[in-house]
Amino acid sequence: MDDTDQKLIATLRRDSRAPLSSLAAELGLSRTTVRSRIERLIKRGEILGFTLRLKSDIAHAPVRGMMMLGIEGRGAEKIMHRLLGIAAVQAVHSTNGKWDLIAEIGTDTLEELDKVLFAIRRIDGVMRSETNLLLSTRGGKG
Repeated sequence: MDDTDQKLIATLRRDSRAPLSSLAAELGLSRTTVRSRIERLIKRGEILGFTLRLKSDIAHAPVRGMMMLGIEGRGAEKIMHRLLGIAAVQAVHSTNGKWDLIAEIGTDTLEELDKVLFAIRRIDGVMRSETNLLLSTRGGKG
């Protein structure tokens, strides 16, 4: 997968129902290119399907964590898009202070979480990270 595929996946993760014309405009590509890239990603098994995610779905990932990331230079936007292309990354937040980005991650096992953390640390521009596991959640509004 190249950077364009990563951007396409990130865009589809935000709105999998977006029309081809909107995807093409956002990515600076033709509709035909977007359609063929989506078809290729499906054929290769990168995209397994399109589905609806509810807020309650995120809460059911048994292994959850917050990964704080320090980014080199001004690459936060690019890295944010790459992160949103990773299935286990449920949300990415920009922040102030010591960390530039915080990624909410949810997986089924600790082994899967470890693989996701390793993949994120390998993204160009990620200089340092710290991950905290979420042990329990109480309350919550929204």
